[in-house]
Amino acid sequence: MNDQPARPPKPQPQLEHYPHRVTEIVRFGDLDPQGHVNQAVFNTYFESGRVAMFRSPDLGIGVPGLTYVLVRIEIDYRRELHWPGTIEVGTSVAEFGRSSFIAAQAIFRDGQCCATARATLVCIDLKTRKSCPLPEEAITRLNPWKYRGQESGVRGQASGDF
Repeated sequence: MNDQPARPPKPQPQLEHYPHRVTEIVRFGDLDPQGHVNQAVFNTYFESGRVAMFRSPDLGIGVPGLTYVLVRIEIDYRRELHWPGTIEVGTSVAEFGRSSFIAAQAIFRDGQCCATARATLVCIDLKTRKSCPLPEEAITRLNPWKYRGQESGVRGQASGDF
């Protein structure tokens, strides 16, 4: 028997916490032999959300001679996804570092959060291929896309119906 007091419920991510959103189709080919979307495909959904946000002409975080590379991603799986259907991928900026920033993301289906992710992107010089400080102009353009929920909702906390 566990005598530990019950923990208070953790805040659940909500779609409105993520200012940038894209809709993706769950394809039959996304399924694995268990009949649900394969875990590797979640990474592809998250990539689609980041690319749609960071390559958007309206956001324009590109700086001549620099690019951003993914150096880390953490994914917490919360619920299964099945075919057919559509999902919404929400993307936001969680925090800035000296030469990097963290994108907080979530996948939603029918209003339910199915997975969350934190992706670290580093700014690199295209000539030297080494990291360099984030330009102020990029930070200024990214600031309006900051995560809008409670901080604990942006940290990985798997709690699902598996």
